[in-house]
Amino acid sequence: MPKGKNKSPILPAGRRHMAGKPTLKTIAQLSGLAVATVSRALNDAPDIGADTKKLVRRIAAEVGYVPNRAGVRLRTGRTNVISLVMSTEHSMMNHTAQLIWSVAEELRHTPYHLIITPFFAGQDPMEPVRYVVETGSADALIINQTLPDDPRVRYLLDRGFPFASHGRTEMGVEHPYFDYDNEAFSRIVMGKLAERGCKSVVMIAPPREQTYSNALVAGGEAAAREHGITFRAETEVSSDDMHDMIRENVTRRLAEDPSIDGYICGSIASTLAVIAAAEAAGREIGKTIQIATKEAVPFIQLMRKDIISLSEDVSRAGTFLAQAVIQAISDPELPPMQELEIPEDDEAPDTAEE
Repeated sequence: MPKGKNKSPILPAGRRHMAGKPTLKTIAQLSGLAVATVSRALNDAPDIGADTKKLVRRIAAEVGYVPNRAGVRLRTGRTNVISLVMSTEHSMMNHTAQLIWSVAEELRHTPYHLIITPFFAGQDPMEPVRYVVETGSADALIINQTLPDDPRVRYLLDRGFPFASHGRTEMGVEHPYFDYDNEAFSRIVMGKLAERGCKSVVMIAPPREQTYSNALVAGGEAAAREHGITFRAETEVSSDDMHDMIRENVTRRLAEDPSIDGYICGSIASTLAVIAAAEAAGREIGKTIQIATKEAVPFIQLMRKDIISLSEDVSRAGTFLAQAVIQAISDPELPPMQELEIPEDDEAPDTAEE
């Protein structure tokens, strides 16, 4: 706050909508601060107080100030852009809206803006990453659907380009990430399926090349051995496949092997397909067949109490990833931010009949 001023200035009505494009100098004149201070406040400089930043941002909003991106880039070498590289695959949409919203919300009061860089089925996931890095069109990347040995992670580390990943790798290198403990999820739901009397369980996992799919399957296999359950991870379809493909597969499996009495699903889309196939086959969910899943929005928890469902907090992931890339940009010498969400048994008391 400038010396000698005890409260924020009240902008005269005629000055809130000024002729011409407002500049840093405009905000400086209205706030009584130096132009350099205004610039540093808008760029969230750590040596500028929170009250001063709040004042400057309020005035900037009232006069309609928009930074000149070309000028910012010339002065700082930065774009003030974070790129979220996302798959366009339909099965990701349960998580996509939550992730985009939470990253954008966390960046809302920072100098950074979010752009979405899509990649498409069949496209090399390296293409959008290389494009952003080589064109300098963003200051940092957020990537997801990580692989155990992920070429994107290796490329970004080799070039010292700031990034964070939604998911871990198995590369033995340190990098920022947020992940959900999928192995723990499988152990928890397998225990619940055992409590409901399941003896033969099938998992429809994500594509097996992805790290979190391996974790889901490993947790399922370990828990199945512990509980004496026959376990199989489906190989003909994945939880990312189209609804009709999954439904067809489940229909055939249930006809071929009537002993199957449980399914673990890696997505809501696959869960809905399993429900449809099981009910069409005359199975009663929660009685003659059990289903377990996880979800970012508690749709299943609210609508189908006969299904085992655990929550995955994708909003928390987005918030953390935004913070992690900002740190990677501003303080690259600090240890990378990392967090693992441990699933909680937030299912309602088990009332399903065996």
